[in-house]
Amino acid sequence: MSDHMEGLGRLLADARKRQRLTLRAVEDTIGISNAYLSQLENGKVRGPSPVLLHKLCDLYSLSYATVMQEAGYPVPENVKQSAENERFAARVGRVTDEEEDALVEYLMFLRSRRKDGD
Repeated sequence: MSDHMEGLGRLLADARKRQRLTLRAVEDTIGISNAYLSQLENGKVRGPSPVLLHKLCDLYSLSYATVMQEAGYPVPENVKQSAENERFAARVGRVTDEEEDALVEYLMFLRSRRKDGD
């Protein structure tokens, strides 16, 4: 199983749960079987259809570029950084200014520990 598919699956599962949708609800809404969606979320589907990914992006309010990059499809260089930022935002949802400050502080702490431990 590739890292791309695991990352894509995690991203899609997180987004679905954040929207409070069940696998069955997604099946009913966009016509994808819940078994296939489960396999997709568990990283067991290689090369999912861009059309299907687009439908999921619309339903989950995700960036299509982010999802395509996570699926391993080529994405223009000028879109990659934005897609990486959007991928993070898609996983954690909206954050308050206070939460953002705390996340930045924690990330800086983690990075300083890595530098010290090298």
